[in-house]
Amino acid sequence: MINIIVAFPKMENGKSIKSILIKKGFSVHAVCSTGAQVLQHADLLGDGIVICAGRLPDMMYMQLREYLPRCFQMLVLAPANAWQEETAERVVCLTMPLKVHELLSTVEMMYCAQNQRRKKKSSHPKARSEKEKLTIHKAKEILMARNNMTEQEAHRYIQKCSMESGTSLTETAQMIISMM
Repeated sequence: MINIIVAFPKMENGKSIKSILIKKGFSVHAVCSTGAQVLQHADLLGDGIVICAGRLPDMMYMQLREYLPRCFQMLVLAPANAWQEETAERVVCLTMPLKVHELLSTVEMMYCAQNQRRKKKSSHPKARSEKEKLTIHKAKEILMARNNMTEQEAHRYIQKCSMESGTSLTETAQMIISMM
């Protein structure tokens, strides 16, 4: 689920956008009226989409973009004359007055792009430290000696136990070492 934060100077406008998004199945984490509130929520969430007005009481959208974590995208809704000449990276702009179908299709597009980034990020396995590699190797040696397993069989056994128990490979290896 992608985190969405809505920010408009008038809370009624933010709540209207939120209700449109919720009716279409999106989850809105927060509705804010200032850039500072957006930044507080963004720090807690880590990534997502900010849908905001071009101008908030305490900052313009370009300032907010600078302070947001890099993994956030921004959708700015403002009159055509409110745009700065260059839009920043990860900023999508829609002109007011707003057409609901344009808002929904744009949020859907951003939602898909955010999901792809998440999948790409999680598809790269975290590299193990030397200590973790040593722990796994030691557990495999114990299994090979005690159960007459090959190294592949021992590794597969640790993987299977890890998946069944919902623990990491290293934690499972540590459990095997402590039991033996």
